[in-house]
Amino acid sequence: MTYRTDRIEQLLNEGVRDKVYPGAVWAVGDAASTRAHGTIGVLDPEQPDVPTRPDTVFDAASLTKILAVWSSIGALWEEGKLDLDSPLGTFWPEVEGHPLGSVTARHLLTHTAGVPPRAQLKNLYGTDPQDIRDGVLQEALHRQPGEAVEYTDRAALILGYLAEHLSGQRLDQLATERTWQPLGMSTTRFGPLPSEIAARCAPTELDQDTGTHLKGVAHDFSARLLGGVCGIAGAFTVLDDLVAFLRYMLGDTPTPERARFGSAWTTESLTVQTGALEPVRGLFWHPAPSTSPAHNVWVHYGFTGTGMWISPHQGRWAVLLTNKLYYTRDRQPLTEVRNTFRALAFH
Repeated sequence: MTYRTDRIEQLLNEGVRDKVYPGAVWAVGDAASTRAHGTIGVLDPEQPDVPTRPDTVFDAASLTKILAVWSSIGALWEEGKLDLDSPLGTFWPEVEGHPLGSVTARHLLTHTAGVPPRAQLKNLYGTDPQDIRDGVLQEALHRQPGEAVEYTDRAALILGYLAEHLSGQRLDQLATERTWQPLGMSTTRFGPLPSEIAARCAPTELDQDTGTHLKGVAHDFSARLLGGVCGIAGAFTVLDDLVAFLRYMLGDTPTPERARFGSAWTTESLTVQTGALEPVRGLFWHPAPSTSPAHNVWVHYGFTGTGMWISPHQGRWAVLLTNKLYYTRDRQPLTEVRNTFRALAFH
């Protein structure tokens, strides 16, 4: 398979020119290798002589949901420690007798659980992590489970708590031991980042309190409120680590010490799990916009400007990392870039 590298570079250069993002790192490939890759723009517009590099660190934002929560839940499922269709209250004492007790892990993974659509943790529960946990796990449902597909960050937060309950480990420890270390994802970690790693981190949004752009500290307020570690966001990563993750999903398993989620979890996740409900969802993944079922391209995005795509049908993957949040919260300019990039990667 050949890739139109020239067209990808032109597209991403135009994004820098139009101030969609200061810089970008990208790659496309298959289970065997990376077929094409590149870097565009600068690390920080305030330092225009420092280019974006392949090892630039990005605030993964909602990619945390895949890298930490989805992978950990998958490992627990494959080990027989979690039945996706059992009501949570039947095996999780913290939610027994509360509305969340009638919800299943599959409901949460497909955003059909009926939990409130927004997190709003501080406004609802204060700043104490235990109060937040208690509040989230005991909150009333927004609607009946299975009634509608309604995206909410709470789903990942709850699943992160669930993974901690089932494993007896904190989410950062669980993700590191079960996925990141076995796959050689040596840079991926929850923040705040140590200074030597933060120095090569792409800055995100302007912090009104300090007057500087966040760098090495999670953009997501919920992640910062919970000390940097939560299911919603908080992880930082680099291109090579995401490539290793996606190649593993496509079947790159050279040693038995590899991560504990496997092909069964990937297959289960990258199929429609929401029946006749719209928009259709897999398990935390969703079909890429404007793609045909024949291409079978699945995607997950991060609010800071990150994104990764995978197509088991074509045996291909793609990664695009940007820090679009440096300039704006407006999604549309980057949406257009993402859709064109995906079309070029999976044509």
